[in-house]
Amino acid sequence: MDTSRVLRTTGTVIAAAGLLLSGCSSGGTGGPRAAASATGTSATPTARPAPDAATLRPYYEQKLTWRDCGVVGFQCSTMKAPLDYAAAGSGQDVDIAVARRPATGPGKRLGSLVVNPGGPGGSGLGYLQAYAGIGYPAPVRAQYDMVSFDPRGVDRSSPVECLTGPAMDTYTQVDQTPDDAAERARLVAAFKEFAAGCQKRSQRILPFVSTVDAARDMDLLRGVLGDRKLTYVGASYGTFLGATYADLFPDRVGRLVLDGAMDPSRPALDLNRDQTAGFETAFTAFAVDCAKQPDCPLGRGGPAAVGARLKEFFRKVDAQPVPTGEAGRPLGESLATTGVIAALYDESAWPQLRDALASAMDGDGAGLLSLADSYYEREPDGTYANLMFANAAVNCLDQPPAFNGPEAVDAALPSFEKASPVFGAGLAWASLNCAYWPVKAKGTAKPLTAEGAPPIVVVGTTRDPATPYKWAQALAAQLTSGTLLTYDGDGHTAYGRGSSCIDSAINEYLLQGTPPTPNTKC
Repeated sequence: MDTSRVLRTTGTVIAAAGLLLSGCSSGGTGGPRAAASATGTSATPTARPAPDAATLRPYYEQKLTWRDCGVVGFQCSTMKAPLDYAAAGSGQDVDIAVARRPATGPGKRLGSLVVNPGGPGGSGLGYLQAYAGIGYPAPVRAQYDMVSFDPRGVDRSSPVECLTGPAMDTYTQVDQTPDDAAERARLVAAFKEFAAGCQKRSQRILPFVSTVDAARDMDLLRGVLGDRKLTYVGASYGTFLGATYADLFPDRVGRLVLDGAMDPSRPALDLNRDQTAGFETAFTAFAVDCAKQPDCPLGRGGPAAVGARLKEFFRKVDAQPVPTGEAGRPLGESLATTGVIAALYDESAWPQLRDALASAMDGDGAGLLSLADSYYEREPDGTYANLMFANAAVNCLDQPPAFNGPEAVDAALPSFEKASPVFGAGLAWASLNCAYWPVKAKGTAKPLTAEGAPPIVVVGTTRDPATPYKWAQALAAQLTSGTLLTYDGDGHTAYGRGSSCIDSAINEYLLQGTPPTPNTKC
């Protein structure tokens, strides 16, 4: 099995339908290990844009020229958007990469269905071509043109760049549970180096990659595609993007599905701590299952005992990293923790996680390293996708940082360790990254109501590691037309993950416009 790809090819791949660990955090982009903090953040729109104003009209009236993407069945194009919406018409633009797969038929074409995989930083084009455009339910693909875009700063859309491949290798290995002053200093220096690299390589785009900017681009895309209303499915951070859109443009909302929802009212510190508890919930489910398996490398007993053994394993590789077969990349605590947390996004990866842990405990860290590499989107040649760079850029712009310095982390450590005895310390320190960001945050935490919008379906999974279920409950309550759909299960997000109850409810909404009965539970 090609373990470097296993987590990218499922319906809830880490980079395609999931919040990324560190970067996914709001107010903290996870740091060197980036496997650690809360999810995407909540920037509060301060004013409704006037998309039909004279300065924006040329953008809405542009015509897309479609070309072959090089992937059978898909077409690609490029859309122009203002670099700075406050200065639209200045001639400073950004190119937005767009892709579609035309409706396959039979049945009446319903327009475009725009999908976003989350992150922030996940490539919409990659997600569309590898999963949504071929893996969404056939009746949906039959009647909708499947469409996505790389949000500004992501992959093919003026990507944010920060560090070289070798520098990222070093960054991902920095100890994120510092034991002394020297380790604390190295961690802070790593965060500063990362931020400085982004400023040096991406100064032009860095101030303009907020979620509000992306939501405005999405309305521009709606108009250019010729759709009167936006039909949209957003996963994980994509739910925050979708809710932001609805709050900005409630009269342009069509059918919106927000799966694996975020709570835009939670400040960065609370989001990070909530997600820490979410990973503890997911680990508990894994631990219960592992203890029942004959090959469980963490032994028998309850979740506390299994967790204590995992924490002891982390302590050992912190003191003495395990060889992986790759020069200069031994498995230390940071990479090991990234690999473990990555597998908690999807319960189908639990057997792989057991195998990887068993091998690492026996002196071979290649399996956990492969899981970590898949999470980071590191290629075999040592290059990285820009996922982590864009993730940090969006998160640090969307909300003020969770912490303003190491002393603030110290004060919060007890609450993080209470939320997760296994992962709490690392997730707390990973929330420090945005403290050193070169661009001041533009947004704040605030409820999004989208007053006047038609019914919006909010989906929550009860044991979701990355977007805790209470976030879905909160978002559904904040949206004046929110309807909560619950999946009682494990893993991150619910649509297309095997529940016929969930899939049927969402399909009926997308195809017929009929939302599920409020508080439906599957």
